[in-house]
Amino acid sequence: MARMNVRQMWAAKLAGKPLPAAVAAPKNAGLTAQQSLAVKPRAAFAGRVLGIDPSLRGTGLALIEFAAGRQPVLLRCQTVRVPTKLPMAVALAAIHRAVTAFLDGTDVRHVALEQTIFVQNFQTAQILGAARGAAMAAAALHGQPIFEYAPLRVKQAVVGAGRASKEQMARTVMALLGHGRTLALDEADAAGVALCHAFTWRE
Repeated sequence: MARMNVRQMWAAKLAGKPLPAAVAAPKNAGLTAQQSLAVKPRAAFAGRVLGIDPSLRGTGLALIEFAAGRQPVLLRCQTVRVPTKLPMAVALAAIHRAVTAFLDGTDVRHVALEQTIFVQNFQTAQILGAARGAAMAAAALHGQPIFEYAPLRVKQAVVGAGRASKEQMARTVMALLGHGRTLALDEADAAGVALCHAFTWRE
């Protein structure tokens, strides 16, 4: 049987499919019966996750529902487009309103954001930080638990390669979701963050 990569293993686990014996059991092979009972398998994440890829002029949002034994379902997605001619304050307000609209009246369990790791200069860092702040404030006002993930971790969890391109990420996300139409890159990134959270979250 071909060796499964990390993404395939998590996808199989979320779908409730059995893992190959060589993958499922080796770590417990040397344990006593009592020790083996103490090792609890990771329960598949269940519930709705709002994934957010923050950007001042193009924040991506994706709401995904996870359930044991079922493929993740993309319920809703959006790219918050704000023209460059409008001031920064207007863009931040648009991000806040959009996140609020996704959370209002929906049973969202967690909110997952992509972290900003590398920026070209201090001004860019300030702008991205402000966009993240607007999204996080909206989620916090709804009392939502907020989780942050580095882009490298998201790509590794979803694609299985930390240097995957945005296009490769989009294709993999659509395959995992069984989504018919092509997602915008920012929406695919947001969906990727939500998938990463469900794949790696520990209670």
